[in-house]
Amino acid sequence: MFQKILVAIDRSEASKPVLAQAIALAKATNASLMLVHVLSTDEEGSPDLPVHPYASYYPIMNDTVWQSYRQQWDVYEEEMTAWLKQQAQTAIEAGVSTEFSQNSGSAGKTICDIARSWQAALIMVGSRGRSGLKELLLGSVSNYVMHHAPCSVLIVHPQKQGSPLQDNATQAEVLA
Repeated sequence: MFQKILVAIDRSEASKPVLAQAIALAKATNASLMLVHVLSTDEEGSPDLPVHPYASYYPIMNDTVWQSYRQQWDVYEEEMTAWLKQQAQTAIEAGVSTEFSQNSGSAGKTICDIARSWQAALIMVGSRGRSGLKELLLGSVSNYVMHHAPCSVLIVHPQKQGSPLQDNATQAEVLA
């Protein structure tokens, strides 16, 4: 069935059930996982881009602000790498062959490119539930992936209270 499952994750609430369901599916199908995180300035917790109103008048200040931003970005990147390693370790401890990749760029395009080069049979991605104007202005990674992926895509929607898929045990039973 699915031998290689690419799992696109970030630290958002919408992404939390994605890993649990990916582990359950990988165990049920004896698949391996590729956890992918795309560093983005849009992600919650990432450093804000420096925009200073006097930058054109004081170029030295612009350089100082940029260097400070770059240092903040490096710290953010290290934190996210450590977080991604923890997520991979969770899957490995569950008995699933797992690797991970962290990249910068456009999330949807990067996910599709990695899926293509890794020859994924399935991409699992979360949905934040954006629609209408929010989706138009902010974009939708899951929508992009769904329309540009080289393989099947499973969009994992946020769980509601009282959902039959509330815990990992129930998820494994449903997917098995």
